[in-house]
Amino acid sequence: MSTITPDLLREWRRDFHCHPETAFEEHRTSARIIEILSGEGVDMATGLGGGTGVVAWVDGRHASNRAIGLRADIDALDVSEANDVAHASRIPGKMHACGHDGHTTMLLGAACTLARNPDFAGRVYFIFQPAEENEGGGRVMVEEGLFERFPMEAVYGMHNWPGLEVGEAAVHDAAVMAAFDVFRVKITGHGCHAAMPHMGKDVVLAACQLVNQLQGIVSRETPAHQTAVMSVTQFHAGDAYNVMPESVELCGTVRCFDPELRDYLEARFRQAIAAMASFHGLEASIDYQSRYPATFNTPAHASRCAEVLEAMADIRQVHRDLPPSMASEDFAFMLQQRPGAYIWLGNGKDSAALHNPHYDFNDELSPIGVTYWTALVRTLLSQA
Repeated sequence: MSTITPDLLREWRRDFHCHPETAFEEHRTSARIIEILSGEGVDMATGLGGGTGVVAWVDGRHASNRAIGLRADIDALDVSEANDVAHASRIPGKMHACGHDGHTTMLLGAACTLARNPDFAGRVYFIFQPAEENEGGGRVMVEEGLFERFPMEAVYGMHNWPGLEVGEAAVHDAAVMAAFDVFRVKITGHGCHAAMPHMGKDVVLAACQLVNQLQGIVSRETPAHQTAVMSVTQFHAGDAYNVMPESVELCGTVRCFDPELRDYLEARFRQAIAAMASFHGLEASIDYQSRYPATFNTPAHASRCAEVLEAMADIRQVHRDLPPSMASEDFAFMLQQRPGAYIWLGNGKDSAALHNPHYDFNDELSPIGVTYWTALVRTLLSQA
């Protein structure tokens, strides 16, 4: 039985990094998780969350009916890695560009540590969740009956955070991450020769005007004290220099925190598309999908997490006043069902940004994450 050392955590993490797997395809990752946990004699349920999720559990040596859950995401991204390191991705077009390899490693380290020394009262569940990136693996696990099958009073998550030094953490009392919607709009007109634009119906002109007009919904209709972002991230049209295309497709995201504002933005988005199509004599189809709700901590649980972090020797500073992120997290589905908290641990001031092809999880963070998880369990499930 190997000692859970920083070197072992680094070995696990880099193995995960070499073999990234995206949403609902994390079969090797899941098998490796099962292999490590089995080596510690940890009980678990497999094949969850669409097939690749794992929930393991360890009972404390002190009897109690209490139980909590700790969650890590295990999937990678469709990003081509730009790092020239020995542990770089071996799967073309896929990489761990968000640090889920590190999140998985830290939770595995905590599970193994607590299995060897279960000095707490009650049960802790270790939730290894697939498909966090875009596809809502957290929602799938909840819909499958995660909290009915594995009863727990609270659930906790974490994410590495570039820009914060290793040894720094951030805990929010309420809003942590924004809600996340996606849209795809197809605008259809009448193609023609580029030298004779009056013979057609110009979808490119209409789409360009639309991109600008949509920003006014945020800048001029969203209350100044609320936060929202509407981003057009894809613009597809045309194949030739001298042909005005028949159609154009726009894709993007809408993000905010307030549920009423979220509904308002969608309604105004649809109205703007309809008005544009009517003015230019075009047809428009809209595929608008509400993906993730906003991630909100339970204040009392956030405070307990902050207390645990502040007591750790490896944590120099716990930020309680950082603004929430406009990025999104499907851990929100779990926090809608149970109280809990989601924290950030610094990945380094000079770390590449999340989802960047040069990103790499900082291996110095793994032992800190293991310590946090184990300290949280021993604090929340103390014998007293």
